[in-house]
Amino acid sequence: MTATTPASPLTAPAPEPVAGLPADFRWGVATSSYQIEGAVDEDGRTPSIWDTFCRVPGAVAGGENGDTACDHYHRMPQDVELIASLGVDTYRFSLAWPRIQPGGRGKGDPRGIAFYDRLVDELLERGVTPWVTLYHWDLPQELEDAGGWPERDTAHRFADYARIAHDALGDRVRHWTTLNEPWCSAVLGYDQGVHAPGRRDFGDSMRAVHHLLLGHGLAARRLRAAGSPPEELGITLNLGTATPASDGEADRAAARRADGMGTRLYLDPLVHGRYPRDVVEDLAARGVTLPVADGDLEVISTPLDVLGVNFYSGHVFSGTAEDGSTTGRDGLPVTRVVPQGRPRTAMDWEIVPERLTELLVRLHEDYGLPTVITENGAAFDDEPEADGTVHDADRTAYLADHIRAVAAARSAGADVRGYFAWSLMDNFEWAYGYAKRFGLVHVDYATQRRTVKDSGLWYRDTVRLTRRAAGQAAGDRAAEG
Repeated sequence: MTATTPASPLTAPAPEPVAGLPADFRWGVATSSYQIEGAVDEDGRTPSIWDTFCRVPGAVAGGENGDTACDHYHRMPQDVELIASLGVDTYRFSLAWPRIQPGGRGKGDPRGIAFYDRLVDELLERGVTPWVTLYHWDLPQELEDAGGWPERDTAHRFADYARIAHDALGDRVRHWTTLNEPWCSAVLGYDQGVHAPGRRDFGDSMRAVHHLLLGHGLAARRLRAAGSPPEELGITLNLGTATPASDGEADRAAARRADGMGTRLYLDPLVHGRYPRDVVEDLAARGVTLPVADGDLEVISTPLDVLGVNFYSGHVFSGTAEDGSTTGRDGLPVTRVVPQGRPRTAMDWEIVPERLTELLVRLHEDYGLPTVITENGAAFDDEPEADGTVHDADRTAYLADHIRAVAAARSAGADVRGYFAWSLMDNFEWAYGYAKRFGLVHVDYATQRRTVKDSGLWYRDTVRLTRRAAGQAAGDRAAEG
């Protein structure tokens, strides 16, 4: 079995209503600025850390970059028509910080702002709600040159940028997300070095975690204090499940460490106003202290209206290496992912939809926030047939299983209010370049032709049928009352 071949074939289901999802449940699609816009040097935009990182030899598969990507900057009206044709009510997209505020300091640039003005207006004209993410990883390079997210000043610069963006769009945009996946920004960018800016320093990555969360809190306060404050304000985290491979002490400790570094390190300060004690102790054992100043945790725990959840997989952890040791070469306790023998996507991620149900119920019980699935989807190696159609049964089955998992979580009491498929269209997949395709819409990068895949047609019909069934059920209940 290769990494891109499911362990067992997946069969695409026929569209049908999903029981348990109410009439006001949000249905959407999602993208991000650097992954689709292109036009990296137009209308005043300055380089981001991803523009720089893509120029580092070997950093991105095939030496590819987002210079053109899906050319959304020039094809936006047609792309909005495409979104509307899918029948969704919400479009989640991100603003490019170096387009709104070139260099990350000073005033906003009217030329960059004008693009998002047009995008928001086009969406609203077609009955699609804009759901704006302020930061999806494209930090202005000038701020990275000054130290980036490990430096406290970057959090304050982010808050300034957030206010500029909200002043421009807040009269029409009512749903705001501050950060997308701060774990990726901090860990992949500053510890593992596989994302921009490509640094490898664990201490810096943990300082980045704190300053990302501080930037979130500062920005949230700016938006709360602005005219036309958000109807829904939140943050998006990439979350999974951490299950011990056994009841043994080493495996339970490994799962605790994984959950601590991947989930509680972010949600505990955001919701409870404190970092988890066990994680702080684990960091201290590695010589790292989070740079918490007086008042920081109060700012970070500024109340949230909604938690965005990006879910792709869940993992089982062992505290024992395959050779039986419990300590790695780095002197740290072993925290090893144990394969579950499940089908895998082209990203080599196991497909475990039941873990999404488990996660959403846990979030409801431990943190009590309403949630929206802000990303969920799968990469598969699908290509058009001779007639241009794309028969992506694997992706359709993946979406169906995970939407049912959301419905199951709601039935178990979790307050899940929406589902946004990742992604609207194939796009630049970060360090993988253009090799991995997540889209409901196929993009021919040579011609920029868009073709709705079978999964996109299935999603459209499922949304329509589920809305209709939910509306009928609500009408029946009203008649009975």
